[in-house]
Amino acid sequence: MRAVDLILDKRAGKELSREEIAFLIGGYVAGEIPDYQVSAWAMAVFFQGMTPQETASLTAVMLESGAALDLSGIPGPFVDKHSTGGVGDKTSLVLAPLMSALGIRDPMMSGRALGHTGGTLDKLEAIPGYRTDLSVERFREILARDGFAMTGQTKDMVPADRLLYALRDVTGTVESIPLITASILSKKAAEGTEALVLDVKYGSGAFMKNPVDAEKLARSLVDAGSAMGMKVWALLTDMDEPLGNMVGNFLEVEESLDCLEGRGPADLMEVTLELAARMAMLGGKAPNPEAGRRLCEACLASGLPRERFLANVKSQGGDPQQLLELRGVYRSPITAEIRAAQTGYIARIDAWKVGRASVSLGVGRNRTGDSVSPTAGLCFHRKRGDPVKAGDLVMSVWAGDEAGLAAALPQLEDAVEYGTVAPPERRLILKERALFRKN
Repeated sequence: MRAVDLILDKRAGKELSREEIAFLIGGYVAGEIPDYQVSAWAMAVFFQGMTPQETASLTAVMLESGAALDLSGIPGPFVDKHSTGGVGDKTSLVLAPLMSALGIRDPMMSGRALGHTGGTLDKLEAIPGYRTDLSVERFREILARDGFAMTGQTKDMVPADRLLYALRDVTGTVESIPLITASILSKKAAEGTEALVLDVKYGSGAFMKNPVDAEKLARSLVDAGSAMGMKVWALLTDMDEPLGNMVGNFLEVEESLDCLEGRGPADLMEVTLELAARMAMLGGKAPNPEAGRRLCEACLASGLPRERFLANVKSQGGDPQQLLELRGVYRSPITAEIRAAQTGYIARIDAWKVGRASVSLGVGRNRTGDSVSPTAGLCFHRKRGDPVKAGDLVMSVWAGDEAGLAAALPQLEDAVEYGTVAPPERRLILKERALFRKN
């Protein structure tokens, strides 16, 4: 078997067997097949795609390239959620303690910010003392006690994904649906999850810019996940505008606490509860999404998810009391305001422009080795549909340095679009759920 023959076969649109995929990926991880040949194969996949069976085979081969978390001895069910990335998307910080309060364990292995999209680990590490570099033993201990644990991908877990992602990032193949699918599912399988709810985003602030491409990705994820024996449900959610009122690492922790106290922004609460409803259903706590949502709403009102979140903060090295005392005051000292340019209505706030500006502020990173600021970010005082008068406060902004603020302000001003009439109501979720469900 030769790598060049597999490249030629995929370039011609042929379906590769699991053995052929294992040869290619295994050889790459072992250093026996050079990155330029894997780059050529990835480009062929980008243009030719993969069958559902091929994608499932690639996912399984990537999973087998390294270690997986052993959750034996810890009672389930194990249900997780994955988002394809967005601006202001902090739903994971609410969903994990909410599931814990319902008796569902969430073994959450998350990532960091890259480009305009935020990372769950960066948000959690904005809490002073919070550690996400957990050993397997510590992860198991916290998961068993708290009902959820938050950790990053170790070098031993799915090394094929880490190598392939770095390669895709520099070869123009990040958006390949089969490669995205295998990347997501291999990591989720490695963390031990049995059921998965997928938040597949579309819009300016998402990788998939339109619902058609997002639907293709959702179908691919559900088909491949089902082929691997996982229970999977995917929702398409709008990421044309930022989710919630806060963008920034500690700022988003604060807003997550607001949600756990039942007073989060309406758009964030809606997406969170719809995802939670399906997690509750897949975890066997509700017969359908409607009942799952009612269950989750009642659970949030009880206050138990907030207690679980604060208990996890303590378990992972933070001080819950310090966290609560920092609310509203833990901010970068360099500040500015964005005020309405005209009288009328906020017609739209472009998520991609806000995301790019937030990187300039210090919230995110352009390269994996870049550091991020825990206290930089922004808060929206007006959003889509709100009436404004010229000069009204639209955003408060906090920056890591003066240069970052100077770069971000024009982008933020340009992100806000105005109209003379109120825009139509934003549709946050495409609810054709059965379209993506596979029994």
